[in-house]
Amino acid sequence: MTIPQPRIVAAIPAYEEEKTIAKVVIEAQRYVDTVIVCDDGSKDMTKEIAEKIGAEVIGHSRNKGKGAVMKSLFMKAREMNADVIVTLDADGQHDANDIPRLLEPILDGSSDIVVGSRFMRDEGSREMPKYRKVGTKIISRLTQQVQSSTSSVQDIQSGFRAYGKEAIDTLTPTEQGMGVDTELLMKGIEAGFRITEIPITISYTGIRPSKNKAIFHGLDVVATTIKFTSLRHPLAFYGVPAFVFLVIGIAFGLWSFQIYLSQGILITNIALIAISSTLAGLVLGTTAIILFSLINILREKF
Repeated sequence: MTIPQPRIVAAIPAYEEEKTIAKVVIEAQRYVDTVIVCDDGSKDMTKEIAEKIGAEVIGHSRNKGKGAVMKSLFMKAREMNADVIVTLDADGQHDANDIPRLLEPILDGSSDIVVGSRFMRDEGSREMPKYRKVGTKIISRLTQQVQSSTSSVQDIQSGFRAYGKEAIDTLTPTEQGMGVDTELLMKGIEAGFRITEIPITISYTGIRPSKNKAIFHGLDVVATTIKFTSLRHPLAFYGVPAFVFLVIGIAFGLWSFQIYLSQGILITNIALIAISSTLAGLVLGTTAIILFSLINILREKF
């Protein structure tokens, strides 16, 4: 009996990458069965070039952001009944020769998600622009703190990954922006998927990333992390600050009342701190209870 071979798909998000898309697609084709390119409203020849060299191209009529692109790629992979997808960038920074190494843990059944790390191999880490390296590590550390189970993953934002069949069918990106890679990893951890991290080679030759874009990218990832954590753990996320604010409010309120009784005067600054802290605590506490209740109702229904 012939054992069916797994269908392996390379999924490439692309936005105005006409200078590099051909090289990326051709190199990826050596290791996968199909290459899908999602063109995110490019005004250049990205789409036409990718189609000409044999990639299956899907696209958006306007630029929607990486999150929307990843959602389209995952949906297309499901339609194709892909067993494994490998995601890599269209700008040429990822080395397609690393694809077999990302696939190995998926194909041997030891992992569900494989993350290509820029920090496990010295060469790749050194070539990364310093400001980007520092920012990436700070954001990764923040995510590790709020999602303790990611502590073993060094490069949480890496977009060079492999996803197995169950991960493809389970994970649905909802973020629109650059926080989508962090979202997918956090959802994978929550779902109990086995995650492996391997070193990859990165090249920034010819890539001139904007510092302003890097800052917005970082803020987007931080916002995604905070949103994900607040929705998954509302009592801890909102409840703990609520308790702290209420304690401060009560303490300053008692202090203000004591001064009024002993001296007959109301210290405005102390009273304002007491009132504002108490209100903040009540708002946060109410938010925690409402979110916790809504999330549990949704979990019971779905």
